[in-house]
Amino acid sequence: MSGRYLLTAGLQCCRCRVSCHVKRHYSFLPDDVKSLRAVVNPDISKIRNIGIMAHIDAGKTTTTERMLYYSGYTRALGDVDDGDTVTDFMAQERERGITIQSAAVTFDWKTHRINLIDTPGHVDFTLEVERALRVLDGAVAVFDASAGVEAQTLTVWRQAEKHHVPCLCFLNKMDKPASIKQKLKANPVLLQIPVGSGRNFSGVVDLLTNQKMIWKPKSMRHDDGRMFESKPLDQSDEPELLQEVNEARAALIEQVADLDDEFAELLLTDFSDNFDAVPSIKLQEAVRRVTLARKGVPVLCGSSLRNKGVQPLLDAITAYLPAPNERHHDLVERMSRLLVPFADQHVEIPSMTAGNIALTVGLKQTVTGDTIVSSKASAAAAARRAQNDGVESKKRGEHASVVLSGVEVPDPVFFCTIEPPTMAKQADLENALSCLQREDPSLKVRIDSDSGQTVLCGMGELHIEIIHDRIRREYGIETHLGPLRVAYRESILHEVSTTDTLDRTVGERRHLATVELAITPHEISTTGSSCELAFTEELGGQLSPEIKEAVENGVHSSYLQGPLLGYPLRGVSTLIKSVKMEPGTSPAMVSACVSRCMLKALRLAGGQVLEPVMSLEVTVGEERLSSVLGDLAQRRGTVRDIQSRHDDKVLLATVPLAEMMGYSTILRTLTSGNATFSLELDTYEAMNPQDQNTLIKRMAGLL
Repeated sequence: MSGRYLLTAGLQCCRCRVSCHVKRHYSFLPDDVKSLRAVVNPDISKIRNIGIMAHIDAGKTTTTERMLYYSGYTRALGDVDDGDTVTDFMAQERERGITIQSAAVTFDWKTHRINLIDTPGHVDFTLEVERALRVLDGAVAVFDASAGVEAQTLTVWRQAEKHHVPCLCFLNKMDKPASIKQKLKANPVLLQIPVGSGRNFSGVVDLLTNQKMIWKPKSMRHDDGRMFESKPLDQSDEPELLQEVNEARAALIEQVADLDDEFAELLLTDFSDNFDAVPSIKLQEAVRRVTLARKGVPVLCGSSLRNKGVQPLLDAITAYLPAPNERHHDLVERMSRLLVPFADQHVEIPSMTAGNIALTVGLKQTVTGDTIVSSKASAAAAARRAQNDGVESKKRGEHASVVLSGVEVPDPVFFCTIEPPTMAKQADLENALSCLQREDPSLKVRIDSDSGQTVLCGMGELHIEIIHDRIRREYGIETHLGPLRVAYRESILHEVSTTDTLDRTVGERRHLATVELAITPHEISTTGSSCELAFTEELGGQLSPEIKEAVENGVHSSYLQGPLLGYPLRGVSTLIKSVKMEPGTSPAMVSACVSRCMLKALRLAGGQVLEPVMSLEVTVGEERLSSVLGDLAQRRGTVRDIQSRHDDKVLLATVPLAEMMGYSTILRTLTSGNATFSLELDTYEAMNPQDQNTLIKRMAGLL
């Protein structure tokens, strides 16, 4: 279903007990596990709609599982390797140990309601992260401490920035925030100091309160992480730790004062003699303001797999990330049927108030990315309200809008044909593909005009593989996939100016148009068509809107099919110099004249084929590195860097997408399964003449 990641409302408040020995227990009696029927609408200020995002294998799903366990939502700790996690419930997810679709769960932490979405980390499913972030109020970025900031982390971070989502950082397995500042261009606000590192990591010190939280060693019998010891730092602690905490807290106070004027004024007026005496609640309020203004990113640390540091992360989510009413999403929707999703379970509810997130069914004409209102009248009223509030919003630096920003769907890079087992199943296959497209806008389906075959267009080899598997499992259709094909593009070599005339007589009416234009090659980007159209300043003011639109249609239709192999164009700028026509010439004839002139110019300019080049990152043991390098050399790959990461090597390279077919299988064979890789579109590059000629001959059926 297209809205499966939408969620809300939840469970009874979890109870916390603090003993006189300052040992904190997050434990529950057997009947404390919450019923899914205990759904209420909490105070909007107590709601936190958040997403968990990161690179693949950074620990997102494991962190989510710990949150559910400590909140009392689940009785046992789920494990990705065991395939029993709550949010990875699809068969494909449990078999591969990865998140494919965003999954939603709702639970309570102390006095707050948390609506959480666990998002994928694989680059093929980046759109899942995009469509989740656009409706969320905050996000937690999880980092693998042994890897730092990885490729997909950069991608999801850019998505969060685009939607202005306040974030927290959780350094899973320990790390320092230097890479966050350098690679993400963010301002890390360190809130904790780790106690120990690696296998000796035992807890954290909260720099705001100077509280030391220690989890029991793994040798303890009940090592589920629910119980930990919390006590203030004192002089009996290690001198090195005391000094590190004092220096880090002073740096934190200074950093927050630089980012928040209200806190700086408080320091200078009331605590000028001793900055360290500022109350922790005032420092916490200042950190929250900094986070909501996106001037800084709070950083916490822990080890989810070892059950350490997750409870303070939950506290930070409620303390620093915004409530829905702080994100200005105030439109009300009325639905015939509302559901609260708990991963693969759903509970029907009678109503939902502002700030919550719910799932609805039966919307046959909607797709992911639509903004839904109850009626045209309510949309118009909301527009008027937004317009009236616009002046005040602009004064506060806010942007008033009735609709959410749309989801930007990247161009597909992998293509293959799909066929049903028999023609009798063709209608069933078309229905399945239609449903999957509504749910996943990154999946495109088209009919090849020459062969009549159905073509799947996806974001990667894994994406296509998952779609194929879902059609088999969920719709019971055993389909056949044709060979994967690559999304080549075309461009031009030289600047060309040309003129063309179209003279046609239809009935008693003569259509005569002459067009002069120039095309120029320019920089090629990875998004959109990267083709531009402009009019000379004089001409732009002379043409009527109808003729101008006809010219634009003629140019843009020419961008869809290059002169060499018919692939769409990239990196072409068109300047319309003159358009002359006899009175009575129709806009359609003008458009046709422009198309003819464009085709003539493209042939004169000389064509070249562009191929998608991917950014490849392979993590492999040093003993297998030479085998991976040898294989990469045969794939026309270029090594950019080889880095060390503990006992492994990280190979950074660029390689043409056409050479990466079946790479996951080859890599498993070369490394005996002891390697991981990520692949992301880097750029489009011109093929060398020899490879281009080979491709042209292959496309012409000569090879």
